[in-house]
Amino acid sequence: MFENMTEFLSSGENIAFFFCALLAIGGAIFMISFTKVVHMVLALALTFISMAGLYIVLEAEFVAVVQILIYAGAISILMIFGIMMTKHTKEEEEEPKRPWHQVLLFIGAAGLFGVIFYAIQQSEIPSGQFPQVADNTLEIGKLLFSAHVIPFELMSVLLTVAFIGAIVVAKREED
Repeated sequence: MFENMTEFLSSGENIAFFFCALLAIGGAIFMISFTKVVHMVLALALTFISMAGLYIVLEAEFVAVVQILIYAGAISILMIFGIMMTKHTKEEEEEPKRPWHQVLLFIGAAGLFGVIFYAIQQSEIPSGQFPQVADNTLEIGKLLFSAHVIPFELMSVLLTVAFIGAIVVAKREED
């Protein structure tokens, strides 16, 4: 596929993909490695934002904006509010130090990366031409409000009922 690394790094699109992919993988690794929940949520938000960057590289701007608004914004804020609203009376227990755990984790992650990188380099990816759409958002809107209008409206009714139910439950707990 690429004869050498300079050919790979000659394209800005490849550099942006590589950077966003590293951020996504790094955020995911940090998310499972951190011990404090707020740090985990921030690492998850980094992963969500870098995924939006990958969508931009793939020329799916609408999906990237939705990714940032819903996942990086709303879901991350919701998780932080949930953490802040819950009571944490139990003191955190210190885990015993395991120095070999981190070393083995790094070796395993590097080995997995090497296997996946080798498999991708050796695979034959057929090149195909897909019709280029002038405006992705316009096409998604046309499909959403023509062919998929019933599921769209049902989802809005479901979200409204869930919102009203949350208000009723919150009122009951308050009383």
